[in-house]
Amino acid sequence: MLISCEIGEEQSIYSILIKIPEITDCLITYGSYDIVAKFETSSIQEMNDVISFKIRRMDNIRNTITLRVID
Repeated sequence: MLISCEIGEEQSIYSILIKIPEITDCLITYGSYDIVAKFETSSIQEMNDVISFKIRRMDNIRNTITLRVID
């Protein structure tokens, strides 16, 4: 997931994201997006829940793009 956040909030959002069990990797970046988060779920419903309830509802997140990868 590509995450764009409010200016100066990258570190605080990163600190919250790494505590979400489904997130397997998280990086602060420079450019159009501020954070790249990789997460894994066992179902589409679980993925939707992580996106909708655990990430997108966080304070100071402006925009997200989800890139779904299927093995």
